[in-house]
Amino acid sequence: MHMPATQSSSEIAYNGSMKILVIEDDREAADYLQKAFAEAGHTAHVAGDGETGFALADSGDYDVMVVDRMMPRRDGLSVIAGLRSRGNTTPVLILSALGEVDDRVTGLRAGGDDYLTKPYAFSELLARVEVLNRRASAREADTVYRVGDLELDRLSHSVRRAGREITLQPREFRLLEYLMRHAGQVVTRTMLLENVWDYHFDPQTNVIDVHISRLRGKIEKGFDKPILHTVRGAGYMLKSG
Repeated sequence: MHMPATQSSSEIAYNGSMKILVIEDDREAADYLQKAFAEAGHTAHVAGDGETGFALADSGDYDVMVVDRMMPRRDGLSVIAGLRSRGNTTPVLILSALGEVDDRVTGLRAGGDDYLTKPYAFSELLARVEVLNRRASAREADTVYRVGDLELDRLSHSVRRAGREITLQPREFRLLEYLMRHAGQVVTRTMLLENVWDYHFDPQTNVIDVHISRLRGKIEKGFDKPILHTVRGAGYMLKSG
């Protein structure tokens, strides 16, 4: 059994109530999480196996799910993939004793939003859950982003500059959306890896450079002014003028 490190709930900042689904077959660990979340001001429901967890997630309205990877009846990755196939976009934090790079990549590609290796400190788990909830809330609150004459509509999944429609691939759209959400700020490569590619490690490839180049060509070619700028040694910045 992998129990989280002990920490007083009084040391944990309260950031608004969340409704959390914990899918964990280790009853003692699940009870600990349920109690710790309650002490932090949140409501947590517990499912002790994958099938029960899938049913609860499919029928309930949760802000975030915490899913153990290895469970009876249905493993965690199967639960997540099944929910994603049904259009469930609730953020998921995967818990697992499997911590190799390939394990994390597999979990994220199955539909997980974050991955935490056991044993863990509850303070870190709570912080990650809060981040996932904030990201989801921000995505729901904002549907249209504008930077100068560039406009991105999340609902229609469309991009226009100076009224001209621009066709982007899904990853390019996600990249541009993140840059527009942080317009006027330097966005680092690490930020892009974590928030656009869902990598919490450096894959040691030029994937960012390739996508930035393609995106820049699409949103700048034929227009008067550049809008996507490289900040040497730091990252990238989307700004008009």
